[in-house]
Amino acid sequence: MANRLVSSSTLLNLRPFVRAFNSSPSSITTDVSPLNFGEKPDDNTPIFPTCATTTTTTTTTIDLGDVKALFSSMSTAKLLRASGNLHLAALEPMVDFGMWLMKSGLMETAGLRGIVLGTIRHTFFEHFCAGRDAEEAGRTARRIWESTGMRAMLNYALEHTTDNPTSDRNLEGFIGTVEASKPLPPSSVSFAIAKITAICSIDLLKRVSDLLRWQYRNPSFHLPWKQNCFPIFADSSPFYHTLERPDPLTPEEEEDLQLALQRLFKLCHNCREANLPLLVDAEYTSVQPAIDYLTYAAAIEYNKDKNNPIVYGTIQAYLKDSMDRLFLAAQAADKMGVPIGFKLVRGAYLCSETQLASSLGYDSPVHNSIQETHACYNGCASFLLDRIANGTGTVVLATHNIESGKLLATKARELGISKEDHKVQFAQLYGMSESLSFALKNAGFQVSKYMAYGPIEKVLPYLLRRAEENRGLLSSSSLDRLLMRKELKRRVKAAVLGGDS
Repeated sequence: MANRLVSSSTLLNLRPFVRAFNSSPSSITTDVSPLNFGEKPDDNTPIFPTCATTTTTTTTTIDLGDVKALFSSMSTAKLLRASGNLHLAALEPMVDFGMWLMKSGLMETAGLRGIVLGTIRHTFFEHFCAGRDAEEAGRTARRIWESTGMRAMLNYALEHTTDNPTSDRNLEGFIGTVEASKPLPPSSVSFAIAKITAICSIDLLKRVSDLLRWQYRNPSFHLPWKQNCFPIFADSSPFYHTLERPDPLTPEEEEDLQLALQRLFKLCHNCREANLPLLVDAEYTSVQPAIDYLTYAAAIEYNKDKNNPIVYGTIQAYLKDSMDRLFLAAQAADKMGVPIGFKLVRGAYLCSETQLASSLGYDSPVHNSIQETHACYNGCASFLLDRIANGTGTVVLATHNIESGKLLATKARELGISKEDHKVQFAQLYGMSESLSFALKNAGFQVSKYMAYGPIEKVLPYLLRRAEENRGLLSSSSLDRLLMRKELKRRVKAAVLGGDS
């Protein structure tokens, strides 16, 4: 099979492709342990980048010390409200209580439900979400663009679909996002966001993922419905989801898969007509192979402009195989002459991924430590920045990690990548990591805010799941809270004593 290469354990002995990073004075120095392999690779063996890091000295290009400059675009009222919401969101008992309440029968009580949803709407919802519909989200995007120069990644926060009629309705919702961007100022919206699980059922995605895994390990296994795509797996990928040969898709399943691909292609067509890139979010490893398959098939079909790819995939750096898969997909895209864009994230399903693997008696597909995840994220980002400096590819560096933000901004500067170059963008969730977003923007980089929107009943489960999976993310807002308090104190002092303070 053309995409099968030597195992990742072999490749770890090869020289690194990317420049290493230092994360801070207490820098990450954890390397992926190499395994010995006696044979020397031949000249055709590709050199994989690794997640290894070494200590280097860098000077930062972003300034987090000047709080007046950081929060200059935020009114005092907005600053007070944001600080209060972040303090509440960082309290784990609040998350626990919210999860319990939303799952309890109490929410069926009309009066209580109205009170709870009304309270959330005027606190967390307004802080973390862009609005209740595409029109409100558009107004939020316009306001953010005009006040800060930051762009919007609009995400209609839809839940998983179960059937074709629901999938068709969800598609129209995604297309509504594209339409809502058209009357907005040029460049104010950087991406439309889509989830494949909203236009193709989870059950079918699991079936397709099983079949793709089995074919990777058994190349003679024929999948008559499979279209051309980039590599989906590496030898280091987890395969414990598929321990037995899966049954072929039924005619009905093949038809449903074709319908899902048609929905995705229709959305891509609308994005191309609007000149608005589409970013496909990642999900659980149980369904990610099918998501990558559909995404890559769409990229091959619609990414024709070298400088402006329409379809972007997502790489989750907390997965042990992420670097290998990223390299294989990028290498295949280069050979095919297809420009490819990626959003790079750490990942949001740590608990569920680890629990599933453990229940089946396998090691977690997630890195064993946060340091390894940081190292892998920085390594993947370095690889992508090197490609861009050489004229290939585009990337959205989605991170709330201050050290990664500093290091990658410095890396981009050292490579001579223009801060105005849209091939490199930074992104953070709306309402999160404001200090990092402002610092990057003030340093001249392209910055987007990931803005979920939709009726509160649809968006709330999305927010609570993220809160439950990312307790550390909410608690990591401590820097934002600290800097916001510092700026509020400065403003109070300036108002009382006069002057700039």
